[in-house]
Amino acid sequence: MSQTLPAREDVAAPEVPRWLKATRSVKAYVALTKPRIIELLLVTTIPTMVLAADGWPSWSLLLATLVGGALSAGSANAFNMYIDRDIDAVMKRTSNRPLVTGAVSERGALTFAWTLGIVSTAWFWWVVDSPLAATLSVAAILGYVVGYTLILKRRTSQNIVWGGAAGCMPVLIGWAAVTQSLSWTPVLLFLIIFLWTPPHYWPLSMRFKRDYAHAEVPMLPVVASSRKVALEMVLYAVGMVFVTVLLAPVAGMTWVYAAVATAAGAWFVAGCFRLYRRSQRGEDKLREMRLFRDSITYLTVVFAAILVDPFLPDALSVVAS
Repeated sequence: MSQTLPAREDVAAPEVPRWLKATRSVKAYVALTKPRIIELLLVTTIPTMVLAADGWPSWSLLLATLVGGALSAGSANAFNMYIDRDIDAVMKRTSNRPLVTGAVSERGALTFAWTLGIVSTAWFWWVVDSPLAATLSVAAILGYVVGYTLILKRRTSQNIVWGGAAGCMPVLIGWAAVTQSLSWTPVLLFLIIFLWTPPHYWPLSMRFKRDYAHAEVPMLPVVASSRKVALEMVLYAVGMVFVTVLLAPVAGMTWVYAAVATAAGAWFVAGCFRLYRRSQRGEDKLREMRLFRDSITYLTVVFAAILVDPFLPDALSVVAS
């Protein structure tokens, strides 16, 4: 004898508390700004400001510049995510970004990007009190959004080379915030980061070249052999080390900075050369992500040396006495 089972009542899903919704929304909008990239940009800004001031600038100026820089970079990154949402949707590495998952609406992301850009410009102009820094901030946003994201990224394998110039702007902005002018020293700092960007980013592109190929983004590792990419990384790294050493006499820095820059540069160039040798031998495991991480360590060490260098003459005189 068959039994009739009682009808199952639909159980409503528990309502998500408002505070939890708000927290998730805030996290999604913060993710639009790419916080890890902002952290790296700010790492270069602080030593630049210390070098420009030949010591610590006022804490109010330092904090105001960092806030302005974070807002400016956040705006550029949010615009980038909005424009590249179609690419992010087909790449595994970026499939969890807020616009892909729907955590943030397209309208919300665009409004957020514009708001950060306008606020950052006003912040540099009136709070930092530096029209030059405000102008450079706008140039950085336009360079990243228009120059790199809209024009270069989908059209040329040299996209990250020239588009990476936008990521060099924080050193010019930090210098301008302190001195209200520019000189050869911030130009050399700009060149250090400019030449560092390809050997920093191309290892990541090598690791995820199938992703980029699937998204039809012509990163150099997608359209060129690993050997050619590795060779270009070596050349850029050598040029970068030359500029870091040249910075010492131009900026009047001590032998301590020169020694650190030379040693760190030799270490990083050796890492690039090892990658080139592996690609030359046709090895399957190039260990490109190790070089990617080493590039961050290298930049941190060099700018840490820039940070402490203005204080070294006094410190060394105290030790000597």
